[in-house]
Amino acid sequence: MPPLDLTDWQYELGGVLMGADTSVQVIETTGLGRPPVRDNDADQPSMDGAFAGPDYYAPRQVQFDAAVRIPGDPAACHDVVAALQAAADAPAVRLTGGATMPLRILRPGRPVKRLHGRLRKLDPEYKQVVHGYVPLDIEFIATDPTFYADTSTTTEIPLGWLTGGGFAAPVKAPIYVQSGTTAADRPGWVTNQGTGNAWPIIRITGPVATVTITHVASGRQLNLPTLNLTTSSQWVEIDTRPGRRTVTRENGGNASALLSPASRIDLFNLPPGQSEMRWTGFDNTNSARMRLTWRDAYTAL
Repeated sequence: MPPLDLTDWQYELGGVLMGADTSVQVIETTGLGRPPVRDNDADQPSMDGAFAGPDYYAPRQVQFDAAVRIPGDPAACHDVVAALQAAADAPAVRLTGGATMPLRILRPGRPVKRLHGRLRKLDPEYKQVVHGYVPLDIEFIATDPTFYADTSTTTEIPLGWLTGGGFAAPVKAPIYVQSGTTAADRPGWVTNQGTGNAWPIIRITGPVATVTITHVASGRQLNLPTLNLTTSSQWVEIDTRPGRRTVTRENGGNASALLSPASRIDLFNLPPGQSEMRWTGFDNTNSARMRLTWRDAYTAL
C-alpha cells in the first residue's frame, strides 16, 4: 500500500491517519526530542566527579495521548482500533527479527519524516464508545532513534574502463585502456541532505569479480575478494542499515562470508553532505553496476 498523503500536524501509523482533520485526535505527543541515552560514565576514584564515557542513544519511545472521535458510529471507532492492531500484527513485522513498521510525521515547514520501529502498546478505553468516542494510549518504540526522509534516494555508478578514472591533460600517446585484466576504477558522488549519518543499501550487479567499495573521505572499505558474478542476472546486496546489516545474493542466500574480516558494515555510513564513492572490480564488458539506495538521515524532527 502506498504511503498516505499527509498535511501539517498529521501522522500515519500502520496505514491509519492521525492528527489534524482526521478521526483520530492527537492530544499530546512525547518522545520526539532527543532520544534516551545509555551513558558509560564512571566515578573517578579518590576524587570528585566522574569520567564521561561514550553516550549511545537508546530506542526512542514515542507516546500518543489520542482519541478516536466519530460521533454516533461506534462500529467505525472499533474499525480504527482494529486497523492499528492489524498493521502491528502482520507476521512480516511481528514474527520477523529486525523487521519494523514506519511512523510518518509531518510538521509545518518540514518535510515528511519517518521513524522505524514497533507498536508496543495500543490501549483503547471503550467506556464511551457508544457515543463514538474512544480514548487511546499508544506507544511506538523506534528501535533506530534517527529520523529519516520519507522517500529514498538512489544512484547508480557504472564501472569505468579508463585507468585512473580518466585522462589528464595534456594527453600523450600511448593511451592505455582497460582490457579486463586490471581492476577498473570509477568515482561517483552521493549526497545525504540530512543532518545525521545515513545507511546505504549497496547492490553490485555483474558481470564482475573481486570488488572493493571505498568511501573516499573516510577511507572505509568493503572488500569482497572472492566475489565472482558471471552474468548480469547475478548480484550481491550489502545492507548497512541498523538492525539489518546483512549480505545477500540474488537467490536470497546469506553471503556474508564474501566480505573480508576487515570490512565493517556497521561503520560504512554516508555522513551529511556530499560523499565520493569509488569501487573497483574486474569486468571486461563495461556493464557491471553499483547501486546505492539510502534515506537522508536527521538528528531532529
